[in-house]
Amino acid sequence: MASEYELEIPVINLSGYLAGDADAKKSCAAELRHAMQDVGFLQVVGHRVSADLQKRFIEAIAAFFDLPIEEKTRIGQDRSPCNRGYERVGIERLEELEDNSKVEVKEGFTVRPERALGRFMTGPNQWPDPSLPGMARFRETYMEYFAAVHELSSSMFRLIALSLDLDEHYFDAFAADPDGIQLCRSHHYPPTPKGEAERGRGIGAHTDFGALTLLLQDEVGGLEVLHKPSGTWHDVTPMEGAYVINIGDLMQRWTNDRYLSTMHRVKSPMSERHRYSVAFFNDGALDTVVEALPTCVAPGEAPRYPPLKVEDHLVGRYKQSYSIGGGDIKTPATKMDASVQPRAVAV
Repeated sequence: MASEYELEIPVINLSGYLAGDADAKKSCAAELRHAMQDVGFLQVVGHRVSADLQKRFIEAIAAFFDLPIEEKTRIGQDRSPCNRGYERVGIERLEELEDNSKVEVKEGFTVRPERALGRFMTGPNQWPDPSLPGMARFRETYMEYFAAVHELSSSMFRLIALSLDLDEHYFDAFAADPDGIQLCRSHHYPPTPKGEAERGRGIGAHTDFGALTLLLQDEVGGLEVLHKPSGTWHDVTPMEGAYVINIGDLMQRWTNDRYLSTMHRVKSPMSERHRYSVAFFNDGALDTVVEALPTCVAPGEAPRYPPLKVEDHLVGRYKQSYSIGGGDIKTPATKMDASVQPRAVAV
């Protein structure tokens, strides 16, 4: 929908806050409050994830997605009892506003913390054979990146706490829970051949399921954010090294709708260039019960939502998004076919 309305995505420099400057802490918290209340998205710079690590990571995932399809499907998500590994084009559909029968033209690779097989989404990762081209250090680079962005997510949770007039460490246990289900999902969006109309969206319009998302996108771009009052879509222009930050439905619920879980989508690249991005989702501890935060319920106001366990919410949302594309999200009660076993390659 065309509109003269221009949506400005706030940019916050975290360097002063991360250095311990008291004034920077206050100003960053205030800027974040504005962004979450009025836009639902922001970008952060001045963080501590190095440009070198970001570059090595993007190169690593580009090499993975360039592997033959038969090698990628050897570690397909359908071979994992805990929903890890390669995701083929079309397996997930997130469109909530339009026709969700259209294939979402992306492929992905999903990694979570390495754990023994147990609760929902907990277990071992699957990795490509390190003898394949470009894969010798893939696992090491992926987990180095995972740790760095997980640390950044913890800092963002502290800023969220300050912005809500809570103790700075209010969300620490939730964000750092060793049994949490943090997710690092890399995406590849193939280019659209010359003369071919758009083949469907890269990712359909949706809100994120969980608490906090940190996205690194390359210079190709394609992310769009919905400005709900005007019904218009707006580009999130890539900034070199920056992270796009947004909250998900759980955090909107936690803040009693003070902060916005904003609808967004990704356009398929209409060029000869491949697009790569990586989203880190910190959805915290499965046993957390989300209910309105004390600072988000005014005197005489009632919470807008009943208490909800994180695990119950995520199981439902994941099953919904993957079932449309013919995928299957496994829970601990799900039995795998004995002929299909996860393939984890040691390095």
